[in-house]
Amino acid sequence: MRAEAAFLMITFDITTIFPDSISAYLKESILGRAQAKKLIKINLHDIRKYSEDRHRKVDDRPYGGGPGMVMTLQPLLSCFNNAVRNISRRGGKEASEIIVFRASGKQFDDKAAGLLAKRRKNIILICGHYEGIDGRLIKIIKDMGWKVSELSIGPYVLTGGEIPAMAVVDAVSRKIKGVLGKEESLEEKRYGVGTKVFTRPEEFKWRGKKYKVPKDLVSGNHRLIEKWRLEHREK
Repeated sequence: MRAEAAFLMITFDITTIFPDSISAYLKESILGRAQAKKLIKINLHDIRKYSEDRHRKVDDRPYGGGPGMVMTLQPLLSCFNNAVRNISRRGGKEASEIIVFRASGKQFDDKAAGLLAKRRKNIILICGHYEGIDGRLIKIIKDMGWKVSELSIGPYVLTGGEIPAMAVVDAVSRKIKGVLGKEESLEEKRYGVGTKVFTRPEEFKWRGKKYKVPKDLVSGNHRLIEKWRLEHREK
């Protein structure tokens, strides 16, 4: 039983220069319980610790000029090598996926989360910052034999990859059996992503106005309830 549980676990390795900015979120609520139940494991790797610069510098000026700084290869790759050092014991490269966050990357969505949860045992997330990472990083990692995906979580630019990393960990983890407690908790399997839900009280008063729960949902008629939910699900 222990061997089976270890095989089913997904391990997330996150390389970042700001591990403290995301550690609190990953320890709380559903993700915290999932780690305690050994359904997922999350390792944070501080890129600065792997810099060979005496000041732990991880960035430099971009070639060609321009504003901002670019993350350098040495600390990124040294940190990456540390993050994947035990991969061979967890299915190797074939069971792994490297994710680099870029605004121009492929849009991450619910389907992608499901595929990652189903096909991968190791997910390594590389968080850039400043003006981005040296453009050679992805080619170097691919030349090392790893599968690399360039992902974006939306049509906008963020200051770093930490928020996208948390989004991917959250979205993938909830697809793993047992993480939500009950498989039927996956709302997207029932009615689609974003279907509205309601709870007590049935009538809520706020600033002189009354806000009621749709009558079909409080009717007790399961046929009407199912019909309402199907009609109001997100397409």
